Amino acid sequence: MKTLEFERYLNELLKPELIKDYCPNGLQVQGTDEIKHIVTGVTATQALIEQAIVEKADAIVVHHGYFWKNESYVLRGMKYKRIKALMDNNINLFAYHLPIDIHPVLGNNAQLAKMWQINDVQPLEVGNALSVSMRGQFEQALSAAELKARIDQSLGRESLHIAPASNKEIKTVAWCSGGGQNYIELAAEHGIDAFISGEVSEQTTHIAHEMDIHFYAAGHHATERYGVKALAEYLQNELPITTKFIDIDNPV
Repeated sequence: MKTLEFERYLNELLKPELIKDYCPNGLQVQGTDEIKHIVTGVTATQALIEQAIVEKADAIVVHHGYFWKNESYVLRGMKYKRIKALMDNNINLFAYHLPIDIHPVLGNNAQLAKMWQINDVQPLEVGNALSVSMRGQFEQALSAAELKARIDQSLGRESLHIAPASNKEIKTVAWCSGGGQNYIELAAEHGIDAFISGEVSEQTTHIAHEMDIHFYAAGHHATERYGVKALAEYLQNELPITTKFIDIDNPV
């Protein structure tokens, strides 16, 4: 499959033009003109690139690529080494940030809803079909401990739970993968029982306590593995290419 044809396919699937992002989405570093084997991963780290080289991949598709807003333009140090490795081995790098968060089927948030058995999924930002944060509910109310166990078991790591004084049962829930902790206040204003994100900030504790909402920090990387994994499986079934999802461990 031709590289630019593959990019057009990804753009039609993920529709990056619909959302304003912090980085360019699509082909970020050009490599070979023909793609037969791709690797997907969360972040385009040196470790992932080295694994792609071992795999003899023609392309890497990631959630976190390069050229972020307010990032230095110069190619030196870590960025130079990463891009040089890609170019030396003629590997294409594709990156899709928010489009992989919000895709209604393959996205990080959609995959988390499936894993955590959340029903009636809809945007947390009312009226915004492209809301990065989502809301829904469980079939039956859960205790705080039961929800924590469900999160920890599904992600294979220990989450951080901050409980409000009421320690109420949890029927409604909102969530946002990665660094979406700032949506907790909006969730609380909607009267939602619990909010789940990847990261946590100092003020998150106070919001949880004072606005009577449970909060769970489940890990930035851990909550963003499943979009690129689902994408790899989808592309394997739909296109004449082979794919492999590679998870480079990250405890954060």
